[in-house]
Amino acid sequence: MRAIFTALALSLALPITACGADSGAQTEDAATIPLTVTMAGKAHRFNVEVARTPAEQDRGLMFRTSLPVDGGMIFPFETPRFGSFWMKNTLIPLDMIFIRADGSIDRIAENTIPESLEPVVSGGEVSAVLELAGGTAARLGIDETAKVTWKDGK
Repeated sequence: MRAIFTALALSLALPITACGADSGAQTEDAATIPLTVTMAGKAHRFNVEVARTPAEQDRGLMFRTSLPVDGGMIFPFETPRFGSFWMKNTLIPLDMIFIRADGSIDRIAENTIPESLEPVVSGGEVSAVLELAGGTAARLGIDETAKVTWKDGK
């Protein structure tokens, strides 16, 4: 009888654990840092996740079905390099802002196509890439004359 109860308890517990597995969606307690995009004297503030490790950068915003209006993800690089991203397994359009070491913007790729395997590349060497919900740059009037600042509290 004890074996039957143990088997029943295990069979009920397994599906609950699987349902609680990370589906890729941002959790409410995900660590974020403040980031500001300043343009024409106006500051636009965001709270963004930081993709620091190669694994975090590989996953990026894959499998997300939405982003908060003031949310996004920053991909800082140890040394400036040409940035190249794709949208494989990314389910929502994104604005990719390629940022130089001085915080100036190299290029903005607006409304990138979900699940596309076509590379989205910077125009030159960049120190970071900021991903925001598609249409954010146009909605806020952000262009290549803006400056991006953030403090990463590693």
